[in-house]
Amino acid sequence: MIKITGLSKSFGELEVLKDISLDVEKGKVIVVIGPSGSGKTTMLRCLNLLETPSGGTIAISNKSIDFSQRVSKKEVTEFRKLTGMVFQGYNLFPHKTALQNVMEGPVIVKKEDKEKARKKAEQLLAKVGLADKLDFYPYQLSGGQQQRVGIARALAMEPEVMLFDEPTSALDPELVGEVLKVMKDLAREGMTMIVVTHEMKFAREVADEVLFMDGGYIVEKATPEEFFSNPKEDRTKRFLQLLQ
Repeated sequence: MIKITGLSKSFGELEVLKDISLDVEKGKVIVVIGPSGSGKTTMLRCLNLLETPSGGTIAISNKSIDFSQRVSKKEVTEFRKLTGMVFQGYNLFPHKTALQNVMEGPVIVKKEDKEKARKKAEQLLAKVGLADKLDFYPYQLSGGQQQRVGIARALAMEPEVMLFDEPTSALDPELVGEVLKVMKDLAREGMTMIVVTHEMKFAREVADEVLFMDGGYIVEKATPEEFFSNPKEDRTKRFLQLLQ
């Protein structure tokens, strides 16, 4: 489903990603952890082409881009359709209802019929437990509810892969569970997901593989059982000790 080869990203003199290579099979959940500044978010943003990689290749499904060559706007647009992204902040349109927020992408970007988009948006909001909040504006929703609208909005574009960038970090602790439940349901349904998170319980329960990043590199990759009970790298061991 996803093949990353030799991915690098620099901001001026600062090299943030260094020769990242990763294969993700269809339907797998990859959880990415690591200290701040390790490159986790930048890797996700490169997968979604919110940041243009400095080098390497990314293949998702049947589309591939080589970043050693010039990439056209059309290629970026087509490639971006393959991924749905959920951010730390909810980024909802404040002047649109939950239903309108979810309909926006399919109608504007994919030129879907409004009635078809409306039905799909209603189904997705029901899926994330918000069937009774269709006509609520973001200011009328809790942080957890807004984030669930964000997940429904990303799913409305029918992506091949869902990318989550610390989706619970801005939430009050009692609201975290409702967002993680939606993500667990997606995992059970076979959605391919890459999740940057500090939620170690989620990593243990849901991940097929856990990646530890530091200094722009993937330092270690293992199943949750191996990762948490028997990490191989000293840097991983030090990081996990700090979490205890």
